[in-house]
Amino acid sequence: MNSQNQASRLRELLDQPGVLIVPGCYDAFSALMIEKCGFPCAYMTGFGSSASVIGEPDAGLMDFTQMSTHAGNLANCIGIPLIADGDTGYGNAINVHRTVKTYANLGVAAIQLEDQSAPKRCGHVQGKVLVPLKEMLGKIQAAKDAAAEKDIVIIARTDARAVDGFQAALDRCKAFEEGGADVIFLEAPKSILEMRTTAELIQKPLLANMVEGGETPFLGAKDLNELGFKIGLYPVTLLLSVAQTLEKQLKHLQKGKHQEIQEAQFSFNQLKSMVGFPNYNKMQEKYGS
Repeated sequence: MNSQNQASRLRELLDQPGVLIVPGCYDAFSALMIEKCGFPCAYMTGFGSSASVIGEPDAGLMDFTQMSTHAGNLANCIGIPLIADGDTGYGNAINVHRTVKTYANLGVAAIQLEDQSAPKRCGHVQGKVLVPLKEMLGKIQAAKDAAAEKDIVIIARTDARAVDGFQAALDRCKAFEEGGADVIFLEAPKSILEMRTTAELIQKPLLANMVEGGETPFLGAKDLNELGFKIGLYPVTLLLSVAQTLEKQLKHLQKGKHQEIQEAQFSFNQLKSMVGFPNYNKMQEKYGS
């Protein structure tokens, strides 16, 4: 499925009743797992990408080439729409135009752009600095112009809640909506009341970022739907779970507990199936390789 069809599919999902639950993937294998388990959409997490690709914090250390390449790899290994973190767009509005068009050409269904200045930071850590609203609106316009050339859903995120307070964040969300963003993302509201107030103000689809241990109340699909959110993003749920499993299994390996290791594993045949060996073997037979 090409990127334009993926973007269209995501728009169809957003038009359906209820909240869209979107797990975060940090590499191609986790993206495959999300699809295999029946989720209709996946999210390339910036935090998880930085952790898995370069082993560094989500603080703007991965550049445009690294992030776009990673996004393309994830988008093209699955048959469901991928929402991908595009950070600040990697420069000014003209850079944003190139970033959005590149993501679309790589098969990404939606790109998330934020109003931080470089170097950006994870939305649930301190030390963020915002670009002026006028600059961010110019970036949104550039993103929309790029999307007109190659369809992709534009998600506009503000980190103003942590910098200038909740009202300033609301004002930015309203400006982003009026500026033509497809989905609005107020990062790190601190209470259910703030989430409800946001949903009452914004008419376009709203995204809630659900980070375990983050600034925002951690809610499930039922609560998010009742509050009026359209996308429930769980960006680091898989990464946190895998980190715990890796630590546990490595400790078992150190202690020689091989039975305990195998009991908590996929079989090797399951793993081969997940990465596509059955289809590869059929192609090998077909082409006589």
